[in-house]
Amino acid sequence: MLAIVLRTLLAVELLAYAVAALRVLEIAPVLAPLCAGAGVLLVRALPNAAIWLLARQWGGAVPPLGFLAAARMVLAEYAAFIACFVVILPFERMWMGCDRLAPGDRPPLLLVHGYGCSRGVWWWLRRRLEAAGWSVATLNLEPVYASIDDYVAPLSQRIDEVLRATGAARLILVGHSMGGLAARACLRREGCARVARLITLGTPHAGSRLARIGPGRNARQMVPGSAWLQALDGVPPGLDCVTLYSRHDNYVLPRQNLALAGATARPLDGIGHLAMLFSPAVAGVLLSVLERPVPTGAGWKLRRM
Repeated sequence: MLAIVLRTLLAVELLAYAVAALRVLEIAPVLAPLCAGAGVLLVRALPNAAIWLLARQWGGAVPPLGFLAAARMVLAEYAAFIACFVVILPFERMWMGCDRLAPGDRPPLLLVHGYGCSRGVWWWLRRRLEAAGWSVATLNLEPVYASIDDYVAPLSQRIDEVLRATGAARLILVGHSMGGLAARACLRREGCARVARLITLGTPHAGSRLARIGPGRNARQMVPGSAWLQALDGVPPGLDCVTLYSRHDNYVLPRQNLALAGATARPLDGIGHLAMLFSPAVAGVLLSVLERPVPTGAGWKLRRM
């Protein structure tokens, strides 16, 4: 559903810019597509710049970055935004295809996307994980702006499907942004018997001030101090949990809300919120965490078939 909406909006937007270029700017018809594409890029640059300004005001103290490093971070985040919402998510099926699940000697991974997105955001990271020998599953959380609690049932169902397909007794949940909260909500309701490890990437465990301007019940639930966040349990006993985040995150504000008591923290610097999904540094840390042995009591094993 999200892909259809995004494709429709993108087509309407491109047509509007092309018509404006022809009738208002009176440019040559051959240049109209270029103007339409430039319009799409410019319109998306403005909210990205605004978010960085809010991050500067609301984010709190961060490790200093040099000018070039900061410029690279901002440009990489903008490129990730374009990749997600202009290139990949509108054409999710073309980019993602079906999940490729098979039995193996490792626990399978289930990747849970964040707010306003779909499984398409995992396109780059899924390739890296599969190349490293992991069996990777994804899902779409819909409706896009529903309560996070509404995602528990489909997430639980997908867990069962992945375990059946791979013959594993437990899997590893990897959640980006709101996906980490959805995973925690599922663990709160369903327990962690089927989950060996939880890894969150840039998850607003204590909410984000930016959620105040987002639509949907899930945005209201991610406002710092919300009743939903206060009722969300911490890390379940016996579950290995790792929080991987950037200390320069531009969406989770203030940034100390990325922390989760009881979890192992793996902070990085100089990476934006969406850029985590396309970052070799994040992929490297994620793979190192995955290779770490699951602690005793949170292990996994193959089911007897």
